[in-house]
Amino acid sequence: MLSCHDLSIQYGDHRALQGLNLEVKRGEICALIGPNGSGKSTALHAMAGLTSPASGQVRVDGHSVNTLPRRQLARLLSFLPQHPTAPEEMTVEQLVRMGRFTHVGLFRRYQPEDEETIRWAIESTGLTALSHRRLKEISGGERQRAWISAALAQEAKVLLLDEPTSFLDIGYQVEVLDLIYKLSRERDISIIMSIHDLNQAMSIADRIALLNQGRLCFDGEPKALAATDLIKQVFRVRGRFVPLPGDVAPHFDVELSHRASASAENCIYIP
Repeated sequence: MLSCHDLSIQYGDHRALQGLNLEVKRGEICALIGPNGSGKSTALHAMAGLTSPASGQVRVDGHSVNTLPRRQLARLLSFLPQHPTAPEEMTVEQLVRMGRFTHVGLFRRYQPEDEETIRWAIESTGLTALSHRRLKEISGGERQRAWISAALAQEAKVLLLDEPTSFLDIGYQVEVLDLIYKLSRERDISIIMSIHDLNQAMSIADRIALLNQGRLCFDGEPKALAATDLIKQVFRVRGRFVPLPGDVAPHFDVELSHRASASAENCIYIP
């Protein structure tokens, strides 16, 4: 559904992204991980057509994101940035309706199919009971789900998420991750998201793309990443991957630098 071919992004003298090659299939979850400043957000902005590449291109459903008219692109791809904003007095339903705007435009009334899509987007994110609540009256996790609902109202085939679980407590993080997984499996939506929590990425992603200093240094299944030393090298941490029962990707335990032992009581467990 989405592919990057030799994609490079230049900001003045700084090469923020260099020669990125990445392909994401229909219904696949791809997690972008890497240290701060590694190029994750830059890559997402380029995929959304918000940044012009110095070289290379991004294609979604066979179309170049930089030459496709914005309204047509919005029907194929939806981008949710780290800190989306909307008036606090706006209701959840009004926010989701705003996401449907690309299909309605300035002068056309909402048709029955638009109303049905809006209802579907709200129901899919579990917000039916909150649809008439104002944004200032709902929790952080509910607000994040409302933004994802607005993105779904576009009926895009690809969903780009920039750190969708940041600043949420663990309960809301799980809530949002469960929704992301459900959308990929039940709605066949391709999802590319940047995420800081390595173990959350390992648990939810079909593929992981590891970026470091603007370069892609790994692209593959979570279990394949666990078989390498790249996490320790790129993030400069000591630790180990711990196998889990069943067909589940292993989790990474980080060893505290001031402890001599790598025993379980001396490790930080990242949920």
